[in-house]
Amino acid sequence: MNGLLKFITCGSVDDGKSTLIGHILYDSKLLYADQEKALILDSKVGSRGGEIDYSLLLDGLMAEREQGITIDVAYRYFTTDRRSFIVADTPGHEEYTRNMAVGASFAQLAIILVDAKQGVLVQTKRHSRICSLMGISHFVFAVNKMDLVDYSEERFLEIEKDILALAEELSLKNIKIIPVSATEGDNVTKKSENITWYKGEALLSYLEQADVSETNAGTGFYMPIQRVCRPSHEFRGFQGQAESGKVTVGQKLVTLPSNETATVKSILVGDKNSEEAVAGQAVTIQLDREVDVSRGCVLSGTGRLPVGKSIRTTLLWMDDEPLQVGNEYLVKLGTKMIPAVVKNVAYKIDVNTGRHLTAGSVTKNEIISCDMVFSEKIVVDEFKRNKTLGELILIDRVSHMTSACGVVERVEDEEERPYFEKDGIRAGGYIFEEFYFNLENAFLSRQKTKETTYHAGDRVPTEGDSFKYPDYFDVISIEDSAAVLIRNREIQDIISLDAYEYSGLPILDERGFALRIGTKADFNDFLNEFKLLEKENKIAFHNKWSKFETYRRIVCNENFWMI
Repeated sequence: MNGLLKFITCGSVDDGKSTLIGHILYDSKLLYADQEKALILDSKVGSRGGEIDYSLLLDGLMAEREQGITIDVAYRYFTTDRRSFIVADTPGHEEYTRNMAVGASFAQLAIILVDAKQGVLVQTKRHSRICSLMGISHFVFAVNKMDLVDYSEERFLEIEKDILALAEELSLKNIKIIPVSATEGDNVTKKSENITWYKGEALLSYLEQADVSETNAGTGFYMPIQRVCRPSHEFRGFQGQAESGKVTVGQKLVTLPSNETATVKSILVGDKNSEEAVAGQAVTIQLDREVDVSRGCVLSGTGRLPVGKSIRTTLLWMDDEPLQVGNEYLVKLGTKMIPAVVKNVAYKIDVNTGRHLTAGSVTKNEIISCDMVFSEKIVVDEFKRNKTLGELILIDRVSHMTSACGVVERVEDEEERPYFEKDGIRAGGYIFEEFYFNLENAFLSRQKTKETTYHAGDRVPTEGDSFKYPDYFDVISIEDSAAVLIRNREIQDIISLDAYEYSGLPILDERGFALRIGTKADFNDFLNEFKLLEKENKIAFHNKWSKFETYRRIVCNENFWMI
């Protein structure tokens, strides 16, 4: 018996999606006796003159029955002798694009219905595009209502030509085109006697044997961590689902993003000890030493998965409220939940034609390409390479409603250029960059300057909208062990911190915060405390020695509060 197949049906309003699946359930004798009697009774008071209305098996809401269309996503589970299925019947109207995307996000295969009388419509293109965006790579185009065109092979071939052109335009893979009549049952569960010119299998037969297995080629083993399990002080296990490859006891793993190495001490599959685990299994992995790992981190067999902070993503906007550039959202990616800011919208994508449009405002059901920045570096990959690490949803921080779903198109290069550099001495920071505070949503965002690395002799900006520094001062980057000497708004020198001597000038850190250092003794205390600093006390150390208000300030400018 083949494995479980999760599929979605979609198409224009009244294309017969619910009828098609209802006919599969009825013909396959997958109904209880009382369900069949209720179906026949309901059909007698419906719009088909007493004939069985198979769509009633899937349309579960009274409002849907009254209107004769599907509004919400209806799920059904059924099993034949050869396979088990879960099907999502989705709405066809453009207003319910986001509902359809929800159904597509869970599916491995899409059945897209095409009305034989109307042919390929803009809705057909829209549904195909969204299914492709949601990661579906197997498509069945069911050319429905063949009975209304007298089972014409000529008409079918016309539509087939248009479908193949659409598949090429969208780079769709693994497509199958089947002529059917959902109402009459032609080519639904068995070959039709009315369509003798079609030599392929019936729809259900194709679904029973379709191979939709996927692999993450070249990534080796990796597992996003769902939970850290500590039943006692002697056991610390990392739990999650293996997404790719195989892991064995004794294998070396890399923790991401912390990039530490450890050896697998034990593996539990369920509550049983095992020597190995493979993709698809829920496992608990115990390592041979303590590592800096928590929920949302990843255990990898190679350590080659990308770690980044900035991404280019394609999003389907699902919120009733328009997207506001600069707003912060919670992003759910893999097992990680993290704040992120939408930096900009590059362009909109016409959901019907694929054309790139000027961004403007972004409203419900629109698809956009945009840049986002996470609050910290995480393990993230392109969707086409790793589905689990490349699909995401945006959640409104106030209402906790899902605002958008989408995929990662590109992970930006995280090789940040140093702010200051000389003879191998490098220092980071953002002393000359602006910070913005959005008053309505209460969050900070950093406005990066153009990529610039400062060297000895360069002039530096000492005044901006949110900062004003003296003409003479020193910058101490204690974590980079570097000192920058600024004299008359020019970099006099960049030296190792070991060679630095306190001169009485104001001292700032690499963020532009004043350091509470007024004497040589203060400076020595500052250095000594840092040398003895433990990781968990880092914030307290900066709170003690750094002061924001001396050189940075809060001002109002148009739609932002700037710090």
